[in-house]
Amino acid sequence: MPSRIVCKGTAAAIAARRIRTILVTLSSKGEWARFAKGHNVQSKFINTSTGDTVKIGDLSYQLKKPRRPELVPINHMMDALPQTVARHLRWIMQKDLLGQDVFLIGPPGPLRRSIAMQYLELTKREVEYVALTRDTTETDLKQRREIKAGTAFYVDQCAVRAAIEGRILVLEGLEKAERNVLPVLNNLLENREMQLEDGRFLMSAQRYDKLLQEHTKEELDSWKIVRVSEDFRVIALGLPVPRYSGNPLDPPLRSRFQARDIYYLPFKDQLETLYTIGPNVAAQRVSQLLSFATTLCSQESASLAMPDFPVDNLRSAVKILNLFPKLSLPQLMQRLYPYHIMLGREGRSAVEGLLHRFELVDSPKSQVSEVVNLESVSTDRTAVTISTAGGDVRLQVQSGAHLPRPSPMSTGFIRTPTHSNLLAEMMQSHFVKDICLIGAKGCGKSVIVREFAEMLGYTIETMMLYQDMTARDLLQQRYTLPNGDTAWRASPLVSAAQEGKLVILDGIHRINLGTLAVLSRLLHDRELSLYDGTRLLRWDRYQTLKQELQLSDEELQQRFVFPVHPSFRVVALAEPPVAGSSTNQWLGPEMLTMFLFHTVSHLAQAEEAAIIQGMVPHVTKAAVDQLLQLSHSLRETNDATAQSLATLLSTRQLLRICRRISEYPDESIAHAVNKACLSRFLPSLARTALEKNLADCSIKKLAPSAIYQNYMCVVKDGILTIGQVSIPLYNPDEKTKVPDVLFYENTQHMMVMEDMLKDFLLGEHLLLVGNQGVGKNKIVDRFLQLMNRPREYLQLHRDTTVQTLTLQPSVRDGVIVYEDSPLVKAVKMGRILVIDEADKAPTNVTCILKTLVEDGAMILADGRRIVSEAAEKPNVIVMHQDFRMIVLANRPGFPFLGNDFFGALGDIFSCHAVDNPKAEAELAMLKRYGPDVTEVILNKLVAAFGELRTMADKGTITYPYSTREVVNIVKHLQKFPDEGLASTVQNVFDFDTYNKDTREVLITVLHKHGIPIGAKPSSVHLAKELPLPRCKMSGYWKINQTGNALHKLLCPTESRKIDIKGPIFLHVQPYAIERHESRALSFTEEHAHWQIPMNEVNIVCDVTTAKDVIFVATCNPVSIYVMKERANMLHYVELNEIFPRTAGGVWQPLVTIAPLGGPLEGQVILHEEESNTVLHLDLMTGAARRLAVTPNTEEPVHRSSKWWSNKDSKPTFKMCTEFSQQNWILFYKENGNQLEVLDVLEGDVYTILLPINVNAVFLVAEDRWLLIENKTNKKFLLTKPLHMDAEDSGVFQLHSITEEPHSRGFGLSSGLETAVPQEISSNQLSAVNLSAVLDQKIVSPNRLFCDACCYGRVVVGFPDLMSPNEVYTFERHTPLAEGRDVDMFFGGGRHTGTPKRINCVTLLTANQIVRALPSSQVPMADIYPKDITPPMTAAYLEVTDFNSKKVKYVPVPRSSTVSPYTAWLSKLSDTDVLLAPLSSGGVVTVDMGGYIRLWETGLENLQRSLLEWRRMIGEEDGRPIQITTQRDSGLDVSAPKHGKVDPNNAPHVGGNQWAGGTGGRDTAGLGGKGGPYRLDAGHKVYQISQMEKDAVPDDIRKAAREMGEKAFKERLKEIEMSEYDAATYKRFSKAVHRQVQSLRIILDSLQAKGKERQWLKNQVLGDLDDSKIIDGLTGEKSIYKRRGELEPELGTPQQKPKRLRLLVDVSGSMYRFNGVDGRLERSMEAVCMMMEALENYEHKFKYDIVGHSGDGFDIELVRSDKVPKNNKERLKVLKNMHAHAQFCMSGDYTLESTEYAMQELAREEADEHFLVVLSDANLERYGIRPACFASVLTSNPQINAFAVFIGSLGDQAERLQRQLPSGRSFIAMDTKEIPQILQQIFTSTILSNA
Repeated sequence: MPSRIVCKGTAAAIAARRIRTILVTLSSKGEWARFAKGHNVQSKFINTSTGDTVKIGDLSYQLKKPRRPELVPINHMMDALPQTVARHLRWIMQKDLLGQDVFLIGPPGPLRRSIAMQYLELTKREVEYVALTRDTTETDLKQRREIKAGTAFYVDQCAVRAAIEGRILVLEGLEKAERNVLPVLNNLLENREMQLEDGRFLMSAQRYDKLLQEHTKEELDSWKIVRVSEDFRVIALGLPVPRYSGNPLDPPLRSRFQARDIYYLPFKDQLETLYTIGPNVAAQRVSQLLSFATTLCSQESASLAMPDFPVDNLRSAVKILNLFPKLSLPQLMQRLYPYHIMLGREGRSAVEGLLHRFELVDSPKSQVSEVVNLESVSTDRTAVTISTAGGDVRLQVQSGAHLPRPSPMSTGFIRTPTHSNLLAEMMQSHFVKDICLIGAKGCGKSVIVREFAEMLGYTIETMMLYQDMTARDLLQQRYTLPNGDTAWRASPLVSAAQEGKLVILDGIHRINLGTLAVLSRLLHDRELSLYDGTRLLRWDRYQTLKQELQLSDEELQQRFVFPVHPSFRVVALAEPPVAGSSTNQWLGPEMLTMFLFHTVSHLAQAEEAAIIQGMVPHVTKAAVDQLLQLSHSLRETNDATAQSLATLLSTRQLLRICRRISEYPDESIAHAVNKACLSRFLPSLARTALEKNLADCSIKKLAPSAIYQNYMCVVKDGILTIGQVSIPLYNPDEKTKVPDVLFYENTQHMMVMEDMLKDFLLGEHLLLVGNQGVGKNKIVDRFLQLMNRPREYLQLHRDTTVQTLTLQPSVRDGVIVYEDSPLVKAVKMGRILVIDEADKAPTNVTCILKTLVEDGAMILADGRRIVSEAAEKPNVIVMHQDFRMIVLANRPGFPFLGNDFFGALGDIFSCHAVDNPKAEAELAMLKRYGPDVTEVILNKLVAAFGELRTMADKGTITYPYSTREVVNIVKHLQKFPDEGLASTVQNVFDFDTYNKDTREVLITVLHKHGIPIGAKPSSVHLAKELPLPRCKMSGYWKINQTGNALHKLLCPTESRKIDIKGPIFLHVQPYAIERHESRALSFTEEHAHWQIPMNEVNIVCDVTTAKDVIFVATCNPVSIYVMKERANMLHYVELNEIFPRTAGGVWQPLVTIAPLGGPLEGQVILHEEESNTVLHLDLMTGAARRLAVTPNTEEPVHRSSKWWSNKDSKPTFKMCTEFSQQNWILFYKENGNQLEVLDVLEGDVYTILLPINVNAVFLVAEDRWLLIENKTNKKFLLTKPLHMDAEDSGVFQLHSITEEPHSRGFGLSSGLETAVPQEISSNQLSAVNLSAVLDQKIVSPNRLFCDACCYGRVVVGFPDLMSPNEVYTFERHTPLAEGRDVDMFFGGGRHTGTPKRINCVTLLTANQIVRALPSSQVPMADIYPKDITPPMTAAYLEVTDFNSKKVKYVPVPRSSTVSPYTAWLSKLSDTDVLLAPLSSGGVVTVDMGGYIRLWETGLENLQRSLLEWRRMIGEEDGRPIQITTQRDSGLDVSAPKHGKVDPNNAPHVGGNQWAGGTGGRDTAGLGGKGGPYRLDAGHKVYQISQMEKDAVPDDIRKAAREMGEKAFKERLKEIEMSEYDAATYKRFSKAVHRQVQSLRIILDSLQAKGKERQWLKNQVLGDLDDSKIIDGLTGEKSIYKRRGELEPELGTPQQKPKRLRLLVDVSGSMYRFNGVDGRLERSMEAVCMMMEALENYEHKFKYDIVGHSGDGFDIELVRSDKVPKNNKERLKVLKNMHAHAQFCMSGDYTLESTEYAMQELAREEADEHFLVVLSDANLERYGIRPACFASVLTSNPQINAFAVFIGSLGDQAERLQRQLPSGRSFIAMDTKEIPQILQQIFTSTILSNA
């Protein structure tokens, strides 16, 4: 029957016109015949009473007149209907006729929705459309409550409306809805029945009609039964899960649908459509494009984890090509399918292969386009002229309400070729579709979009997206009217759609795809259905509807139909996705269909320089060049660590740095970069990489001296000045908001505040990052207090939401009222907003601060908006010009495990790292907190906590101890001074009591710094004192002034200038020493010790001191070590260039040191005794000069003898250094007859010729020297002439000294053998000390004298008095013998010759002589009981105290390292130590192993130190603690009395009756008043002593020990491991025990953080959800939220374990050199550490261990699928390593092994890949060039490869390290470092991303 049109304008007429169009199109294409033949499609529209009919093939459907024609889809029919679509429509009609619901399933895109809408348009059906999201609840489908006039009532929602009205319910995105939401529809789908919340019951039409036959409609209405229309159908649209992400269909729900696969249109249909769209495009190109797209949608591409190509977007691409036929096809494909940023390496290569296959590759020459002109055509259209390679192209695009601005006329935008090209490409995409810009943080996305909008005259509406954002936040939010009625408020997005604005969706990568899906219809079709029933229609559809229904805009709006403005556009901003990531791969197949994508890449260096210099004109070009060189070198590398640093130096951050440098030109670039990157808190590898790159770019740090200035804070004349920066004081409106804080200023915090003030003046918002307790809050409060700025305070936590951050909703009188948060108040009032604990809140919440900081804009939950500029609009809050934000956060990473606020938002703030104060600053601050606490204690605390913080940085301990803890300790000590330091520090460290390993580390550190934790007051172990023999007068010294020439001799002198050669500059190297306080557990004479860095063949040959500086000289090789008594750093200089080591050992230098003083402080004179070489060395600059002291210095010295040989050697030269501090030194030759006096300051040498040959010289005063004649040991005194001016005299006078014994009676005196002095003091004892020695009060010149025959002598009157000098002696029973003990290690006899170093010093202040003696010279029987074996010692210090007349022997512990040379040091010293006095009153010893020990010998010093030590421990007096309550009895005191005695001795409290009570009056007792005396009746005061508490009975200890041993043996038996094997394994395990514990603690914490529960919304129980508060008012149930495990969406990439391979060197060289440096054992320890640390974490870390040696490059040690489970299996791995290294062939396969491992790892699927190579760097021996190894190690950027080289011969390892990327290679010069390095790699990289 032919179709006929009865009446124009009716619904039938409209349908007829559509079908005619379809038929004509089909017939014109030659398709109609085939179509009609196959399906017999006819269309009939008959105007009858029953309606018209539409027929598809053999199916016909009778049309009904829609009651709400505006709900019928319009303009959805395709112009040319493809066959496939016709078949789909026929199938839907089949199911419609059957009354079945359908499910259109297929890939993402608008095709399924389009087909559904075409069918509904064809059949004239009203539609209820719902886009399901993860936020959809039951109320969105059934009924929602609303309040009107104070009454809540139900409003039917889409499903109910559709069922009652007979509409089609279109449910799109079923996979997005959360589980258990959609089953609410099950009964409606199956039986067309549903129970409603308002009591009504929906019943199927068939059943209702049956009831209607038996009952009236009124009855059914009264029963609340409602008929479901027989025309009601459901069309569901969804994606197949699990191929795509989402929730799978619930089986009962799925069974109620009939499914139809709506795949992409067939190739031919697509091709024909594209030909029609792009007539100007070559057919071949269109075919190639479609072929490429179709291939990427195949199953094969899905198997490569590549998202589907958005085929529907090809139409947009062809439209662009139609206008720009010369456009680069690969670039165009990147817009549709940005594979280069969303796919991994394999995916990228696959796509590039397809591009080549389909010939879609252009010439490599880049095509640059540019917008050259913009011209307004109409109110909403602009003509854009784009210059391209093929010429100018003019196209018309939609534009905003304002006039377009010609592109060159931009004020704030610096145009570069890259950005011009990007803007032109965006114009092309804007012509056809919405845009998404993808780029790293701070690369300029927002600026480009603003420029794009201004060019087209758009008004911008920015929406900051966040993870918890709901569909309501995107579209419509509920609110209450002033009368309490509920209403809906459109979101800025919906308003912008109606007004034609440009919407910026900032952070589209953050929002959940299940929420964003609600926008897919708006983006694809420009249509939207809102919660309140409003529908937005595309502009052309709205106009057609308006025309066909003949309705006005007002009438349509009354029907809730609104148009979407044709100019409306969306630009999304996003950060690049992370390929393969389970969380950060946001760019999936659905997202690809919504936008055309443009990548904002980093600018070229020249372009970035132009932008910076354009934006910051005053910055110097040199600074810009250095910054850009650094940032580009980081960006261009393949190294992941460097690239992560590059993100911290974005263009935005570089602009901030340059603004600061231009304002403060003296500031260091290195400081600015470190501040921007927060380098203080970077992982160690990243920090190393940054330092290396800074050095490579010649960006140098300022020297510390230049950094530390006198930072003062001054307020004067209303101006605040901090350091060098000033700001006027603020005049606040509310002074109560200005902080008032107790703050003790210190330099470091003042520097931070000055830095903050600089940025504050530049208008920046500030971010302070630091550990806990470092004073962030104090600094900020003080900063605001100084500036007089009021603040608002906001503390964040894990439950902080976007709503609570901005507003706090509450219900008042039934109306929702929003209270402004501190943030909004601060914005309004111009206060400083302090946001504390910013890292505790999720970054997806805090990210909303971005628009506030960048644009000064924010949209609030109540509809108001914050804007930066004044605007006279309702609901607008104008940001006050004084508003600023200061954000505080803990540093990222372990142990805080907060959210990485700095990583997410750091580049929009000016960042400041707040660290614990440096030692000096912290000490100064603690003195203010504890003015009465001794400085010694404060120093110990500062040093101990400083080391603990360093250990925390290295990962040795996990908790970063802060200044807050130290301050609390000091406050306690200040308040309770009698409590000991040892017990007070427990207040901090008791947290770690139950962690054995941490406790051991802490105790070690505390003991090291002298905090005696665990020590008892009784642990005083001072040496036993023995009585001295009585002091006797033993004779006289007579100085002969008259007589013959033998008695009085004149010595002529000559003077000349020093001949100086040089200087040469030597390297002064610093070295951190491990200084240990020795009185940790017991009190002894030794109070500190440390080791100097010398190797085992080195020999200590001299030690001396000057003030508090200690100098040590060694001679094999010659080195000088300089350190202060209390410093933690020494400096050393190696003098190899001056004293070369001789291969045959023919000559070995022996060096002594003379430190200079006064203006020459810090300089020394070195004297080599055999060659008489004199050097002047400046220890500050390293300048060394050679001084020719004697004329024959230049003569070659015969160096045939070793100075330690037993043969009599030639006389050597000596240096006297007693007055070197006055800068003059005396030299003489043993057995020689002349003295050389060197005046260093004047540069003169005086030669004094003597008439005698001297054996020794002692400078007993500046002008009096004692000479010992070489043969007879006769003494002479050399003086300046007495009767002439010494200045004019060139002659010295020599006086002989006659030694006469004390008279024995009868006038006879016997001559005694002359004693050879060992030491004579160069100054005199004080009168008090001299009187104490002689037991008589005496004042006289004197000298202390030591020799082998006595403990000491005092020569009274010498050297000043010429009268006979009395000699008083403390004689020994037996003289000291010379020579050493037999060496227990190396044997060898005792040498009997004069040693070169006499270890004897005089301590005049302490009145002591201290000697170092071998044990053979010590009376062991007197100092040790018979049953005690004396300890092994290097020597004993014999301390002779003349005040107490005692002598004691202090043992010096034996050196931990004993060099074989020490057996040959007989001539150097009688003992294994050298001795020197300290200015502080003790002595310093250096043993032959380089161990320095400081000793306190003076009695007064010891007593004072013991008192301090006991005070630190805190002595318990043993008395029990009583608790007393003071109360007022209200009764007066009567006469005191004893009181009654209770025979039962019951306790009594008060009562004025009983004796021995408590708290009463008058009677004898405790705690009362008025009693005669105290009487303790023994009630509740019994307490055992602390010592008893500590003493656990031995039987209990024994039982515990036995229990442990039994369990251990059972475990060994269980794993079949022998005790010997267990001990062997324990040796390796114990060495890395701490590293294992540290790693496992971090792993446990990360695992706990990974399992942190999330908020589950829409719950019926839990905490009230603020965002649902209105729903709660209306009576909804699902208004709660609760914490729970968030199940991952199906289809999301599974989180794979991290893949790790340890590649260990098990070559022969490892075994061969193991004896030298233990490299094989250290490697075995590293392997042991890895196996133990990763035990039970196999689900997170999949690891294997492979060896390489001369036998091969893939020696399997541990397989990834069979890791060792117990100690036996782990020991087997270690044994295999050892055995292989012992028996393998020589050779090296490091290169091949690394290459093979890289390939193997790349093939495996994992979240991340790690390779750690352990090698001994012996590569050059096997012809392996470092560059080759470097290229292999960096060959695959997806694999994080690290190399750990064991330091080998020469500088091989260092050269190799220099050629590898920074942070990727390590040198372990000490093999003990290998496990630590491996731990560092773990902590810095693998675990930081875990």
